[in-house]
Amino acid sequence: MQKPINRVSAALTQDRSQVGSQSMLFAAGLSEADMNKAQVGIASTGWEGNPCNMHLNALAGVIKQSVVDAGLVGLVFHTIGVSDGIAMGTPGMRYSLPSRDLIADSIEDVMGAQHYDACIAVVGCDKNMPGAVMAMGRVDRPAIMVYGGTIRPGVCQGQPVDIVSSFEAYGQFLAGGRTLASMREVVRHACPGPGACGGMYTANTMASAIETLGMALPYNASNPAESEAKQRECTRLGPAILLLLERDLRPSQIMTRQAFDNAITVVMALGGSTNAVLHLLAMAHAVDVPLSLDDFQRIGERVPGVADLKPSGRYVMQDLHEAGGVPAVQRLLLREGLLDGNCLTVTGQTLGENIARSADLARGQKVIVSFDQPVTPSGHIRILYGNLAPEGAVAKITGKEGRHFTGPARVFDSEETAIRAIESGTVTAGDVVVIRYEGPRGGPGMREMLKVTAAIMGAGLGKAVALITDGRFSGGTHGFVVGHITPEAQCGGALALLQDGDAVRIDAEANRLDVELDTATLDARRAGWQPPPLKFRKGVLRKYAQCVSTASKGCITDA
Repeated sequence: MQKPINRVSAALTQDRSQVGSQSMLFAAGLSEADMNKAQVGIASTGWEGNPCNMHLNALAGVIKQSVVDAGLVGLVFHTIGVSDGIAMGTPGMRYSLPSRDLIADSIEDVMGAQHYDACIAVVGCDKNMPGAVMAMGRVDRPAIMVYGGTIRPGVCQGQPVDIVSSFEAYGQFLAGGRTLASMREVVRHACPGPGACGGMYTANTMASAIETLGMALPYNASNPAESEAKQRECTRLGPAILLLLERDLRPSQIMTRQAFDNAITVVMALGGSTNAVLHLLAMAHAVDVPLSLDDFQRIGERVPGVADLKPSGRYVMQDLHEAGGVPAVQRLLLREGLLDGNCLTVTGQTLGENIARSADLARGQKVIVSFDQPVTPSGHIRILYGNLAPEGAVAKITGKEGRHFTGPARVFDSEETAIRAIESGTVTAGDVVVIRYEGPRGGPGMREMLKVTAAIMGAGLGKAVALITDGRFSGGTHGFVVGHITPEAQCGGALALLQDGDAVRIDAEANRLDVELDTATLDARRAGWQPPPLKFRKGVLRKYAQCVSTASKGCITDA
């Protein structure tokens, strides 16, 4: 006889002493028959103020109906979202990375308090996805993540544009390459409707990684937000979560070390965001899987970049969808011996079995290039060490910007001061822009530097200026950039000791980040350094600064 699948909710619905629980559930609309069914919490990050999330509540409704049709109880609840694109370049960006952990905490809180048997999370913008999966790992009940999908490309004067085009148009305006009216035209047309930012930026990176990890249905990452395929996918969630409940297949059985290696492999092959490092480390921590910065370097050395995707390439996620989607890329990687096909997924089948049912890349497509002529011969994400980063730093090096850079430091203690210097033209070719006190603790919140890097690219300095920071970068960033420097300046890292004119050397072949100063000079400067006070005295950012780990450990807050 099959075991009941309402293993957790039965504590409320079947225990005769839980009269209060049952009265409340009847009031919420459950029937006598529903009391014997498994309950599925459907967590939506839907809200009106962001294209990444504006359509998610509607998708949650489709998913709920699918869950009900499968003979289960579906109950929608909500958690927050923060728009990186809207907050970018402002103090509000400090709240972005902390939102990941607030999302994880709130989903865990509801799942724990309400005794739901399973979870389906409907998520959009990039922090939503790792936050949801972190919660799923902690709770460890049957769970599936549903990505809301990518936005359509915008069109401006016959050319495709997206959110990064807006930022780079501003840099072009500063450099005299665009009129104000021309810049406004790009801004007006960059984002034509619902869906997450269109290139291989952080949202599409994490969706691709999590699908490969096994925590989302096949094609989930590449089905566009407004497509019929995304609607059809949502109608399959009820049977899918029912299967997981019947088999009691949990995230801890899916999110294994081999599965994380697969996820990193896809990130490298697709040219994904450096934020994947932070998020995959945190997701692995949620299921007690050992994962470190060095694993990204190890995997990156054997995986070529084969995607001609923005920000450094030509195409967007909708193009990848039309070329065959993420499963077609997985099929290619499995054939090359770069994926472990034996890992379980939320389909109840292995990754290899899922891939066997997918199609090859479309004939004549140009989004994914051949292994014989890759975009990069090895991974674009490089883990650097040196006297500026004894605990590691994360570089995004495609090779288009070169692999070595040495120049004088131009030191800024905040993103805003760096932006003003770029706007005034005082950052010049050959400089290494240093932005410090923007780490997880010192920021706090480890702001993304897309506004800075896009201004540099738009001004035509992408190959002539490097940027290093204890902050991080948007997936839309490209250029010669190094972030996640640890220890961060707030904690006494060598970044805090740099002065204008110090020679900074970046070597993406030897994987080194150094300042050309001897130990005695650095020690003397350190003796005279005092940490600045934390920027916030109360509230969520104060709490975050006090409990967040270093970037090299994923900026986790529950260690």
